[in-house]
Amino acid sequence: MERLQKVIAHAGIASRRKAEQLISEGHVRVNGQVVKELGVKVGSNDKVEVDGIPIEREQPVYFLFYKPRGVLSAVSDDKGRKVVTDYFQQIEQRIYPVGRLDYETSGLLLLTNDGEFANLLMHPRNEIEKVYVAKVKGIPSKESLRSLQKGIRLEDGKTAPAKTKLLSMDKKKQTSIIELVIHEGKNRQVRRMFEAIGHNVLKLKRERYAALTLEGLSPGDGRELTAHEVKQLRTLANQGKKQKI
Repeated sequence: MERLQKVIAHAGIASRRKAEQLISEGHVRVNGQVVKELGVKVGSNDKVEVDGIPIEREQPVYFLFYKPRGVLSAVSDDKGRKVVTDYFQQIEQRIYPVGRLDYETSGLLLLTNDGEFANLLMHPRNEIEKVYVAKVKGIPSKESLRSLQKGIRLEDGKTAPAKTKLLSMDKKKQTSIIELVIHEGKNRQVRRMFEAIGHNVLKLKRERYAALTLEGLSPGDGRELTAHEVKQLRTLANQGKKQKI
């Protein structure tokens, strides 16, 4: 037996918080009866409907994917462009990306059908570290890098403090390779942070997500997360959540 909101979240319908709202507002039926109580538990034989549509209960699955450049972090595209789920056509479950990497960014991306898990990882208060390596135009000064470390103001607010490391520079070509560690997930955040200090990103890759890396994978490859890795991510996110309360 599982809590109703958890079942809805695992089905990929919504996050657990949104599922609770759907229940409270009378959108959910169990065995034909409207249920508005959040403590209700259901079993595998119970029929659960959201707005009259039966939910399909799936076994939760969790994947790590090395997203290539030129692929959308989406499940479909009306322009016919390649999307990340095209690489998982053998998977029966309806998986979707946890957060996103923009079209031209490569690197580590998680996919799942567990809405609660995805929402937990994406919430900025949970402070999951993400490590990016960027090739940028020009050679940033120490002062510019310090401004990223302190947090920089973008049009949608100031970023949280970041960690930076100048990995290499090419004075002849006037380019630099910089590692940036952040825990937020604003739209195109890394690119906009570098643009704000006057250094456009030429190439960008996410190399690490929490303790997860791309070791042994090539662009387009994926693998299932181990039970231990899933547990580690949940524990890490919940620790960040508790520290903020």
